[in-house]
Amino acid sequence: MFEYDRLTTEEAQILRTGLESLHLSASEQSLEQAIQYLDLLEKWNGAINLTAIRQRNRMLTLHLMDSWTLVPFIKDSELLLDVGSGGGFPGIPVALIRPDLSITLMESNQKKVAFLKQAKIELGLFNLEVIGERVEQSKPDKLYNVITCRAFSDLSEFVRSTRHLLAKGGEWIAMKGAIPYDEINRLPAEISTTITPIQIPGLKAERHLIHLRPSL
Repeated sequence: MFEYDRLTTEEAQILRTGLESLHLSASEQSLEQAIQYLDLLEKWNGAINLTAIRQRNRMLTLHLMDSWTLVPFIKDSELLLDVGSGGGFPGIPVALIRPDLSITLMESNQKKVAFLKQAKIELGLFNLEVIGERVEQSKPDKLYNVITCRAFSDLSEFVRSTRHLLAKGGEWIAMKGAIPYDEINRLPAEISTTITPIQIPGLKAERHLIHLRPSL
């Protein structure tokens, strides 16, 4: 059984109210893995700059909760690609709470790739694949229904560099702060855009998901 008393009062509150606000359920195993993931981030962060955020309560909000806002927009049995995954956001938190999904992390920085592979092993994430290469040079053996990123590049570059990896009928979902109107205006005319405002529990900053689809 997951023991909330392992956490500080503030951390436990963030986790409980965050999942409730996002209308998400998580198994006890997923919660254990989520805390273990934060432990790994703290352990590796001294040697590799995985995140500038050092406080555990802020990691819970800005990494776990932020990543979990993506979950309701991913259908069952879809293949998800997280581009420029860095420390594993949003791919690893999504993999923790949605073990039914097949998720690939793609990262070109080999030190970060080493962390991602170790996290996969230690967390027992059998639904996770880690690829250490530049996305534009990737020669896929499969195509993805959803391609996502957080702070990877501007939208035009995101679409251009990953278009060969998107399955027919699939979509890109970029995780952004304020609505990037300039980036949206630079997108090719054949790309349709839908914007979803996101509320992260305990965070007042703007967050949006930018959904992009190529015309058929």
